[in-house]
Amino acid sequence: MTDRYASFVQTGAGRALVKRLGLPDPPRLRRHTPGDPLVPGPVLLGSSAGGRIAEPAGKILTAAGVELADPVAAHDADRRFAALVYDASGITDSAGLRQLYDFFHPQARSLLPSGRVIVLGTPPAECGSPREATAQRALEGLTRSIGKEFGRGVTAQLVYVTGEGDAGTPVSLESTLRFLLSGRSAYVSGQVVRVGTGTAVAPADWDRPLSGQVVLVTGAARGIGAALAKVLARDGAQVVALDIPAAGDELAAVANDIGGSAVQLDLTAPDAPTRLAEHLASRHGRVDVVVHNAGITRDKTLGRMDADRWDSVIDVNLSSQERINDVLLERDLIPAGGRIVSVSSIAGIAGNRGQTNYATSKAGVIGLVDSLSPVLRGRGISLNAVAPGFIETRLTARIPLTIREAGRRMNSMAQGGLPVDVAETIGWLSWPATGAVSGNVVRVCGQSLLGA
Repeated sequence: MTDRYASFVQTGAGRALVKRLGLPDPPRLRRHTPGDPLVPGPVLLGSSAGGRIAEPAGKILTAAGVELADPVAAHDADRRFAALVYDASGITDSAGLRQLYDFFHPQARSLLPSGRVIVLGTPPAECGSPREATAQRALEGLTRSIGKEFGRGVTAQLVYVTGEGDAGTPVSLESTLRFLLSGRSAYVSGQVVRVGTGTAVAPADWDRPLSGQVVLVTGAARGIGAALAKVLARDGAQVVALDIPAAGDELAAVANDIGGSAVQLDLTAPDAPTRLAEHLASRHGRVDVVVHNAGITRDKTLGRMDADRWDSVIDVNLSSQERINDVLLERDLIPAGGRIVSVSSIAGIAGNRGQTNYATSKAGVIGLVDSLSPVLRGRGISLNAVAPGFIETRLTARIPLTIREAGRRMNSMAQGGLPVDVAETIGWLSWPATGAVSGNVVRVCGQSLLGA
C-alpha cells in the first residue's frame, strides 16, 4: 500500500506546502540493506561520572568498525554525528540528572537525518538506593521526549543493562547496540530495552546472525509473516513457514522464495500442537526460535459482537500460542539458548474501539511474556514480544481513509511502518546473541502517540 502523502512531501512542491502550512512532515527513514555500515557517520560516546557501561560499549563499537568521535569534536558546531550514545549508569540522584542536559543540550542539532540516540542505564530494581532508582527511572522521560523532539527520522531508546554478571554483558549489549544503531530499527523509537544476564552467543558473522538456526514462523503466508520469513532467511535461518491450508498457495510461494519449508496447519485444531511438534522433531530434531505471528481480527463493538467472533480471536491470537508452547517445551524441542517471540499489538496496550476481542488477546500476549519469561529463564530460553502500531498491510488498506491517515500521522515519524520493520525487530530478538534480552515488549510503532 502506497502512502501518497509521504511521497508527495518529498517533492519540491510538497516540501514548500508542508513548511507553509505546518503539515506533518514524514521523513525518509534509513532502513537496513545488507552490506550497509552499521552507522553512516561517527558516533559520539559520553558518560556520566562513574558510569560503568561506556568502556565496554566503546570497545564494542570500535570492534564493529564504528568511528568514535573525539570529544573535542563535539564542540565543533559544524560536526555531525550518526548517533549519540550516553552512559547514564553513574547517575545516583536527581541532582546528577544535570549531566544529561550538559551532554545532550549542545548536541540537539548535531545528528544526521535518521540519527540514533541511545541512553544506557541501570534497571531501577537493581539500584542501591531509592534516590538512585528514582534517577534511573527518570531516564525514560528523557529518551521518550528526545524521540518526539529531534525529528528527521531520529530515534531514541533507553537500554537498561543489568549490573550483575558484567562478564557476560558485552555480547548481550553488542546485539542490542547493533540493532538500535542500524537501519533495522528505523520504526522503533521511545522504547525501553532490558538487557539481563541470560545466555548470549556472538555469531561468526554479524551479517548472518541466525546461521544454522531452525526458526518456526506462524502466519507466514502474507503481510508481516511473509516479511518475517524473508528477513529471517536473509539472516541465515532455516525457516519453517506455517499457515492455514486455505493459504497454501501463498505459503508455498513464500517458502520456495526463501528456500524454506511450508507446513499447512490450522492452529485451532485440537491435535495441531502435537502434529506440529512431531513434524519439527522428525524433520529438524529441534526448533531454535518460535515466532508466534499468526493472528486474526473479527471486529465489532462489544455490544454487537457474537460469541464466535470473541472465541475465534482469543483462540488464534492467544490460546494457540499457549498450547504450542506447552507441547514444544514439554517435549524439550526448544533447546537451551532458544527464543520465543510473540506478536502483540499497540491495541493490547492502548485498547481500540471495535476491537475488544483483539485488544484482549494482544494484552494477553503481553501477560504471557510477563508470566512465562521468568520461568523460561531458568531453562536458558528467552521470551519477548513485539507490539506493532500502524503497519502498511492489506489489512490497514481496508481502514476508512480518515482513520487510516490518523493512524499514519499520529506518531513521531508521521508515517506508517512497513512489515519489514516488524520483521527486523523480531529478527533481532531471535538472534542467539540476544539471548540475554528477555521479558521485553518492544513497540514497533514509530513512537505512536497512543498507549504508554
